Amino acid sequence: MVEIYGIKNCNTVKKALDWLKEHEIAYTFHDFKKEPAKEEKLTEWAEKVSWEQLVNKKGTTWRKLTKEEQDSVKDTSSAIRVLSVNNSMIKRPIIEYNNLVLLGFDDNIYLSTLKVPQ
Repeated sequence: MVEIYGIKNCNTVKKALDWLKEHEIAYTFHDFKKEPAKEEKLTEWAEKVSWEQLVNKKGTTWRKLTKEEQDSVKDTSSAIRVLSVNNSMIKRPIIEYNNLVLLGFDDNIYLSTLKVPQ
């Protein structure tokens, strides 16, 4: 089963959800607005992908941080601390599947990684 994490009104999350539906892949969606990601889950993801990949530095939430707050994000623990209170700054969607963590939406990676029914 695919677990997908994100914010329902995010365009990239919408693309991923549409892709999963189109390919008839069962999934469970976790909306950060209703179920914020906790430090334990962020730590789990950071063990599989780098903390730099988890932090969305292109988004509005990152840009709203002060220079000092941005500069304080320099390693896994500081990133997890900031992401746990700013879930909208997490790169999304995050997909968990077979002990893998995928970030963002990429049709080719989804096709090669997620089990598509024949």
